[in-house]
Amino acid sequence: MKKSLLALAVLGAFAGVAHAQSAVVIYGNIDAGLVKETDTTLKIGKRASNTLGFKGTEELGNGLKAIFQLEMRYEPDTGTNELGGTNQRPLFQGQSRVGLQGDFGTVRIGRGLTAFQESTVAFEPFHGIPATQGFLTDLQTGGDTYSSDALGLPGNSRNRFSNAVFYNSPELAGFQVNVSVASKETNQSAAIVGRGTIAAPQYAAGAQASVNPYSISATYKNGPAALMLAAERNAIETKLLSIAGSIMVSPDLKLMASATHQDREHTMANQWTSRSWVLGANYTVGAGKVLAGYGEKVEGILNNGERKTKQFSVGYEYSLSKRTYIYTDASRKDNSLLKKNIFAVGVNHSF
Repeated sequence: MKKSLLALAVLGAFAGVAHAQSAVVIYGNIDAGLVKETDTTLKIGKRASNTLGFKGTEELGNGLKAIFQLEMRYEPDTGTNELGGTNQRPLFQGQSRVGLQGDFGTVRIGRGLTAFQESTVAFEPFHGIPATQGFLTDLQTGGDTYSSDALGLPGNSRNRFSNAVFYNSPELAGFQVNVSVASKETNQSAAIVGRGTIAAPQYAAGAQASVNPYSISATYKNGPAALMLAAERNAIETKLLSIAGSIMVSPDLKLMASATHQDREHTMANQWTSRSWVLGANYTVGAGKVLAGYGEKVEGILNNGERKTKQFSVGYEYSLSKRTYIYTDASRKDNSLLKKNIFAVGVNHSF
């Protein structure tokens, strides 16, 4: 009897160790609200991407860990997989990566945010939401003429690499370097006319990349201040440079700024360029937070004029708990082709 009890105790101890060495977490968020844009009817929409994810770690010994993360996106009003335009995106649109983590940093392989796209979120006043009232998608990351995933599936999100290796260095004295490099593989991309013709596009549908896409960001944190420098080149050789900074003026007030330059010379005969900048602020008052930003983007063809886009957005979030907040946003976007007002109200819950 004593031997049986001893055996059960030993097994229980080993089971506890095994449990501590391996862990899987299910996480996500759901965001839904009412959205009204100029010349459109009131609709059920979202402010942030809705996610359902699985991530885990396994202790391998000597400070080494195996890690993985799978993240899907979905539409809250229909329950379907997230849509990109008229196209349904892959199941694990958010990311699908596996790798190792240790004193050397983190190495992952698969699909995920590029180094630049992952780092720039901290310098955007609406904390990187992809909705039109935020600045990330249309101004801060090069505008609607730039995609990190230029040869990906039609409708794919523009801020990720597939078929890539990702490295995040340890943070040393406030400095960190992140690098993403993708292979030349493609996955059912649409044709890109570029310097070709409709009959003979520069990049045919399903074409292989002409270079290995890469993305590099360097960040520095020193007390209340943070800086970022980043460079990226996508599969069709469009180049992007970005600089950003932020400062916590007080525990309640954060100010931030970013500037981005895009060069499409490889695919545009007249060297189409895009440059943009965004100024933003977050101010916390009790359980509430005010978000505000202003940005401009200038697109142009060399020696053939420019088009300027201006955007002003203001929002308010009120936390009902650590995981749930309600929000309201108002935004005005203005250029020679489009004048749009956006109003939104909704709720965001994380789990």
